[in-house]
Amino acid sequence: MSSHQYYSSIHLFSTVIPSTPRSSFSSSNNTIHPLPPPSGVWLYGARGKQDTFHAHSRCSAISKPRTQGYADLFHQQNGLPLINWPHHDVVEDDTEEDAAKVSVAKEIDEHVKTIKAMLEMMEDGEISISAYDTAWVALVEDINGSGLPQFPSSLQWIATNQLPDGSWGDAEIFLAHDRLINTLACVVALKSWNLHQEKCEKGMLFFRDNLCKLEDENAEHMPIGFEVAFPSLLEIAKKLDIEVPYDSPVLQEIYASRNLKLTRIPKDIMHNVPTTLLHSLEGMPGLEWKKLLKLQSQDGSFLFSPSSTAFALSQTKDKNCMEYLNKAVQRFEGGVPNVYPVDLFEHIWAVDRLQRLGISRYFESQIDECVSYIHRYWTEDGICWARNSEVHDIDDTAMGFRVLRLNGHHVSADVFKHFEKGGEFFCFAGQSTAAVTGMLNLYRASQLLFPGEKILEKAKEFSFKFLREKQAANELLDKWLITKDLPGEVGFALEIPWHASLPRVESRFYIEQYGGEDDVWIGKTLYRMPYVNNNEYLQLARLDYNNCQALHRIEWANFQKWYEECNLRDFGISRKTLLYSYFVAAASVFEPERSNERLAWAKTAILLEMIHSYFHEDSDSSGARRRTFVHEFSTGISINGRRTGTKKTRKELVKMLLGTLNQLSFGALEVHGRDISHSLRHAWERWLLSWELEGDRRRGEAELLVQTINLTAGYLVSEELLAHHPQYEQLADLANRICYQLGYYQKNKVSERDQLEHPY
Repeated sequence: MSSHQYYSSIHLFSTVIPSTPRSSFSSSNNTIHPLPPPSGVWLYGARGKQDTFHAHSRCSAISKPRTQGYADLFHQQNGLPLINWPHHDVVEDDTEEDAAKVSVAKEIDEHVKTIKAMLEMMEDGEISISAYDTAWVALVEDINGSGLPQFPSSLQWIATNQLPDGSWGDAEIFLAHDRLINTLACVVALKSWNLHQEKCEKGMLFFRDNLCKLEDENAEHMPIGFEVAFPSLLEIAKKLDIEVPYDSPVLQEIYASRNLKLTRIPKDIMHNVPTTLLHSLEGMPGLEWKKLLKLQSQDGSFLFSPSSTAFALSQTKDKNCMEYLNKAVQRFEGGVPNVYPVDLFEHIWAVDRLQRLGISRYFESQIDECVSYIHRYWTEDGICWARNSEVHDIDDTAMGFRVLRLNGHHVSADVFKHFEKGGEFFCFAGQSTAAVTGMLNLYRASQLLFPGEKILEKAKEFSFKFLREKQAANELLDKWLITKDLPGEVGFALEIPWHASLPRVESRFYIEQYGGEDDVWIGKTLYRMPYVNNNEYLQLARLDYNNCQALHRIEWANFQKWYEECNLRDFGISRKTLLYSYFVAAASVFEPERSNERLAWAKTAILLEMIHSYFHEDSDSSGARRRTFVHEFSTGISINGRRTGTKKTRKELVKMLLGTLNQLSFGALEVHGRDISHSLRHAWERWLLSWELEGDRRRGEAELLVQTINLTAGYLVSEELLAHHPQYEQLADLANRICYQLGYYQKNKVSERDQLEHPY
């Protein structure tokens, strides 16, 4: 067991404290503490009732049935598992404790209902309104020639959404580029129709006072197309006699950037092939609209951009542009977002967030709907943020690929060949710089590779190197997302690859890294995705984590009692091994209602370690002695044998093994009403016979663990089917070989480390 695993396991079951530190994978902090409990939540196991929980933790081979059995330990309240705590050793505050438990369940239930409603309402995407895009829509003159605004409700939205300081934009976060382009666009829109002179003056006062702040801002946080769109607005402002310090050095620098960028735009390509340039047409000079109109998206937009489409409408009076904008303006009651629809983006990222936060099990049917939706619009060339797009990007494609593969859909890795050139991967053709989150999502997707998928091997190598270099240079700002702890997310992904990541550990870190409603996306302006980033997800994740962790701590306390009562130390089991066994089980099978499976996993791991320890220490671990052990197990020997010193005898080990299997069988009988004793014994006999011949405990160990977990979960499968089903045989063989090789690899690593630490 590595020191990282050991301290991770200690952390996972440590006492909850009221503080919220940064992630340990963040560059600024190398420690991590448990999550604070949500306000008013009492954590189970914190008031001295641990000793009343687990009746089957005793060492005896046959235990007496309790008054309250395992079947009664859990019940469902509104579809959620709730623990029925035993009522022995009644204390004075039982009423308060019961009320607290009900309060936790009720709070979880309320969050689940709210989130289910959100997921079931998903359509084209819930997204915040962009003042910048709304201003371009408001500039459009009536296409029938009346001289009036085509979209008066957009002007009204601008008039009613000015911030107290005179600016327009996101009220919760200040970025100079975002505030200034939003403010200038809104002033231009109002001024062009001679409306709200006072608001215009207040807006320009803010603009002039804050223009200098552009010099000090990170280039990564510059909105999409800013270098072209901002000068275009300045030119319109000049024609409207709006006072702007046009000779300002910062504006001169922006003009220079614009001129350079315009020279690099391949006009011949952009007029004939759909590219991301269609998203930012507003104000771009020298456009050939007859050609561009052939590149419209199916919904009438220009790559789903309201501002780009509004500019096109003002130049062409195209009815498809008009239809798209009408729908958007009506949908958002006058305002429009910076991009719409965002249906694939929302469906994919919502599933990803729920899974990483460890709460996806509450929303299985809703997630199935989301995954089906993503699959419906998946193409062999990739996808983008919206359905039916001719332009695709690696970020949405990688995330969609990952979600689909993890949920059982067959998708070809060849899709990534469209984003690779000369050994390098790009988000879309013609990009200037790669986004950190885009490469992070490519790296996460590349880990789901099958043998022979060379393109994913290349993607994994490239993205890993890119992220390592950014990490080393402390350049982990992203151009698409402002999130709570991106360095922590990158660090976790690089240090703990997907195949080695334990679900509850990943959730534990991501709960700290996820910013909830404070996470902000960067498009043409700052925007928010409330079905992707919200506090409902975060609050439920905290409640669920603390609820599960409280039960785990009680189980862990009883697991340690089992260790002491059965004198497992005498069988060669250390407390470190005990902790590791329970930690791996609890970090993988963490749900409260799966307590039987979790404990079966942990105890089976301990039994295997006991057998290995006994025969490893025995001076004569020949095949004959192993055969004797297997025979005694198969014949069901029952020994009252006395202890002879501190070292356990072989017969005592057999008794311990039989007794523990009886306990596991009894627990499954009480919970599921099924007798698994024969199947469980048979699974062990198969493993023991294999071990008897080869003497290597790791061969077949994975299959034995899986069979034990499934049996204690109540799944009874025909032994004949297991013995002859080709798919089962293939999966069992793969699991056994992979786990065997991992165990062998870990053993060698430990040996190498010991030699380095103790060379003599």
